[in-house]
Amino acid sequence: MRGRAPLRSLPLLLLLLVLGSAAETPPYLPAPENVEVYSYNFQSLLRWSPVPVENGTVLYTAEYQTGSCRNWSDLGCAQSPQPQCRFPPELQRRRWTILLRVRAELGTLASPWAHCPAFVAERDTTLGPPRVNNVSASPGSLLVSVSPPFAPEAGDILQYLVSYWENSTSATAKKLSESKTLFQIGNLKESTLYCFRVQVQLRIYSGQLLEGLPSAPECHRTALSEATRAGYIIPLFVLALVLANLVAAALLFLWKHHQKIKHWAQPPLEIPSHFKEFLREPGWAGLEELQSPAEEEPQPLVLGEEPGQDGEDAAANTCRDRAGPPQ
Repeated sequence: MRGRAPLRSLPLLLLLLVLGSAAETPPYLPAPENVEVYSYNFQSLLRWSPVPVENGTVLYTAEYQTGSCRNWSDLGCAQSPQPQCRFPPELQRRRWTILLRVRAELGTLASPWAHCPAFVAERDTTLGPPRVNNVSASPGSLLVSVSPPFAPEAGDILQYLVSYWENSTSATAKKLSESKTLFQIGNLKESTLYCFRVQVQLRIYSGQLLEGLPSAPECHRTALSEATRAGYIIPLFVLALVLANLVAAALLFLWKHHQKIKHWAQPPLEIPSHFKEFLREPGWAGLEELQSPAEEEPQPLVLGEEPGQDGEDAAANTCRDRAGPPQ
């Protein structure tokens, strides 16, 4: 029994040793991750992912080193709460090789330094699309004016790669390269819709071309030439003249035959059905006479006692008239 007592106290001793070593280990602050340089049109900044902590605010310090100077210098963002830091003006050099590092700080704690690959602006920057200032359309061409996406420096060699195509389902894009900011897209069809986009190319120190992003497509319709416009105007004038003659002939026909047209256009007169029903009621026997097409001629009315004595009376009266008055 006595030999087993030390074995029973062994787990307790191990637990005390682990707790003691944990108490002596200082807190750990991880280094920032995803450290990279974002550069657009030679405007650069260093950015990274924020370091998550439960309590407190994490601050960041960034430093840089150039190829000609091996000493680390402040990037201008010492103990900044933002997970990014812009390059100062003295670092806006296209051909410098720049090394960068950043660390997190929380109170007295500081994380290890996190580095990013060497950065050269002329090699690693992203050139944006040029700006299209104006487009002038002519019968067979488009005159385009552009401006570069960044301020050129002395000695810069810029070229503009233009892709253009006819706005149809089976169109194939054509390309041309221009060195001036005002150029012409020629050999186009008249009165046709064409689309184009432009991207800038910068010849860097190594002799290679740094290509920028293409601009959004723009579509413009070419103009009509004077000869084509005249070819459209003459048929339209003839057509208008023919239509005017047709309208005049129609008006003349209406004026000459307006009586016939008016007669044809009038509906036949007819007694409404409800009036017919009313007149057919008893006591309205004259409806048939109103509707009869012919009327009988009126007969003379002769007054007398009997129809058979009319001739004898007339003959007697005649004899009396001839004999004269009685004596």
